[in-house]
Amino acid sequence: MQLSLRAILAATAMVIATPAAADDLTLERIFASPSLSGPQPRGLKLSPDGRWLTSLRNRPDDRERYDLWATDTTTGESRMVVDSQRIGSGAELSEEEKMQRERARIGGTRGIVAYDWAPDGRSILVPLDGDLFIAALDGSTRRLTETPGTELDATVSPQGGFVSFVRDQNLFVQPLAGGAARALTTDGGDALSWGVAEFVAQEEMGRSRGHWWSPDDRRVAVARVDESGVRVISRAAIGADGTRVYQQRYPQAGTPNAVVQLWVLAADGSGRVQVDLGNDPDIYLARVDWAPDGSKLIVQRETRDQKRLDVLLVDPDTGRSEVLFTERAERWINLHDNLKPLSSSSLLWTSERDGYSHIYRFDAGRWTQLTRGPWVVERIVGVNETAGRIYFVANKESPLRWQLYSMPIAGGDPVVETDADYTNGVVMDGAATRAIVSRSSPTQPGQVYLLDPATDAVQWVERNEVTGAHPYAPFMASHVAPRFGTIRAEDGSELQYKIMTPTLEPGRRYPVFLQVYGGPGAGRQVTAGWTPELQQYLVDRGWIVFSVDGRGTPDRGKAFEDQIYKAMGTVEVADQLRAVEWLKSQPFVDPDRVAVYGWSYGGYMTLKLLQAAPGQFAAGISGAPVTRWGLYDTHYTERYLGNPATDPAPYDASDVVPRADRIRDPLLLIHGMADDNVVFEHSTALMSALQADAVPFETMVYPGQTHRVAGPGVSVHLWRTIENFLNKTVLEEEGTAAGQ
Repeated sequence: MQLSLRAILAATAMVIATPAAADDLTLERIFASPSLSGPQPRGLKLSPDGRWLTSLRNRPDDRERYDLWATDTTTGESRMVVDSQRIGSGAELSEEEKMQRERARIGGTRGIVAYDWAPDGRSILVPLDGDLFIAALDGSTRRLTETPGTELDATVSPQGGFVSFVRDQNLFVQPLAGGAARALTTDGGDALSWGVAEFVAQEEMGRSRGHWWSPDDRRVAVARVDESGVRVISRAAIGADGTRVYQQRYPQAGTPNAVVQLWVLAADGSGRVQVDLGNDPDIYLARVDWAPDGSKLIVQRETRDQKRLDVLLVDPDTGRSEVLFTERAERWINLHDNLKPLSSSSLLWTSERDGYSHIYRFDAGRWTQLTRGPWVVERIVGVNETAGRIYFVANKESPLRWQLYSMPIAGGDPVVETDADYTNGVVMDGAATRAIVSRSSPTQPGQVYLLDPATDAVQWVERNEVTGAHPYAPFMASHVAPRFGTIRAEDGSELQYKIMTPTLEPGRRYPVFLQVYGGPGAGRQVTAGWTPELQQYLVDRGWIVFSVDGRGTPDRGKAFEDQIYKAMGTVEVADQLRAVEWLKSQPFVDPDRVAVYGWSYGGYMTLKLLQAAPGQFAAGISGAPVTRWGLYDTHYTERYLGNPATDPAPYDASDVVPRADRIRDPLLLIHGMADDNVVFEHSTALMSALQADAVPFETMVYPGQTHRVAGPGVSVHLWRTIENFLNKTVLEEEGTAAGQ
């Protein structure tokens, strides 16, 4: 049954009811299965013929394990296609695959984490436990590989003739119908690899692939990555059963990067041609695309300082390249995936050249700006050339929410296609005729529906209503939706904040849990989506939970973001302190009981706040913090602080370790002992400095855990440790949890 968008959304609003009484939310229940947020499908795709919507769904009894499901878009019926426990071997993942999962922020997940439709819509490529399987919609599976090595980055070629993958650092091609795999490269090994993205491409550049098929299956463009010049660090993965030492090639800021070349090979490995990427080898291969007809490659080449991005047009027969156009920035260029070639030989592109990310059309050397205003286009999700419309996700209505918009390719006013009360993520089919919308709001956990923009028809995939047997239904009566507002920064910038409070009693003052990230890129805290249950847990215990997105955070335009250039730990710290000043002026806030917590960049911010304002915080919890920026990687750190090999001053000013003695308030330092992103050395360097300066602190380290310290038991232990620390330092006058 299909309903109009307005009707289906109105019906949804009617069925979200509040139970009469709420159960107590506990840490054990928050991290148990099933997830309190309800079913949260990921990896959503439409089959090539549009009939099936496939997704990865976690199991009710194991929230970390995912299986492959398919929903018939004609009937709405869903069924499991591949049971990861039934066909999986349970083999331990290779270190290479573990690192890739960490880069993709899915470390710790089990079962099926990726899949790829065959173009005929009859079968699906499923990587599982280091091998490859071909699954049919009737639930049958066929093993494609069975080797000691791990097949990485497997994909089906556009015409469905081949499956390509990387094994033992070489690129292999195997007929999808069956047959032996052929190695297209054979010299990979040690510091040389073919067909995979290098560390900084995966971690910082948003490029997870290292090989790209031409539309006709005739050729494949392949990255050749030489890491022989990259510094080797000894990374100790300290676990409960002992310590493993890995010699990891990690390009720390100011040191040599991998040398990346691009080659074009025939499907059988013959006719190898090197692409001309210019005379400077110290560049980043940012993106690779094929023109729709396969006649050209479109390659994005970024300079080491990230202030220039050249879009190259490449002849795949000869490797010759010419600059199609160039983007320049005074400080840095934000990479994106919004290059959309059109059949007319023109293309769509997003640029921040007017200060905000907007859509432009490039045609025969001429630019036409299609969107404009003080808002941001995040992503072009589809182009329907037949209907002459572009579909994109932007925050035009509010910086708190992402919406789907459409507009004519020829230009015109954008039309919003989604409900303004929700924040939305969107993927579309290749023809941009249907959209899979994933949305949530402060009172509704994630939902998924299929939208036909032409008719406004909606078909539910996952309604996830918080009623009846929904996991969160017993807790809904005490659910607190956040309130949003703005605070002015010292320079007049408008800062968005989010606040959650318990039921306020007149005359009573409450402790504050300030959750901070504050850095560039991912990690914004203030969005109008579903609130993590951990924050609700704290509110239930009498805490005010507060966050503010200061200058330097994304999605507010370049002028807002650029203020941290060569100045990390300055304006973003000042904005958090401004927010704390505002908080302490509120009659319901206890000014002596404000704690700050953050992870990764948020962990760095916690330390910088304690250093900048001794006595302002009752306690700080710093998780996996960067403490010396020279230990972090090139592409991220040099983007914001420059190259320390030529200008070390911004690093000296931004680092935490040299000013460790300024920390005077109670501190809990937390780190995973096998972290390969913000390596454990960041925390040990700070520990040593604090000890040398006789500064007391507490610490909790997690053997075997990476940058994501998580797991059903581990997560409970982590947050119990944080809670006990807060009870002891912030709530000691009450002698118990807040509100009790």
